[in-house]
Amino acid sequence: MTRESTPRTPRLLAAVALALLVSACANQVDAGVSKAAGTPGFWWGLWHGFIFPWAWIGSLFSDDIAVYAVPNTGGWYDFGFFLGITVLGGGSFFGSRRGKD
Repeated sequence: MTRESTPRTPRLLAAVALALLVSACANQVDAGVSKAAGTPGFWWGLWHGFIFPWAWIGSLFSDDIAVYAVPNTGGWYDFGFFLGITVLGGGSFFGSRRGKD
């Protein structure tokens, strides 16, 4: 172990512990999850994640526009929403180092 990596270890462990502590408090309200026909699922989550930037701007000006559908199918909708934001929405592009080198 090098001298440079030693100071990072306590910080990394503290960050992981904090993330676990905060995530342990996460709870999904049952009223927000529905299994009824027509409830937004994975594909709607993917679409809503992709259009998130425009929907967010629209929601600033209109109460009729929402960026997240409630109720939805739960985990699959959330997964689609996450993929839509990170992959289709350019989240991975903006985090790349290609332009920094």
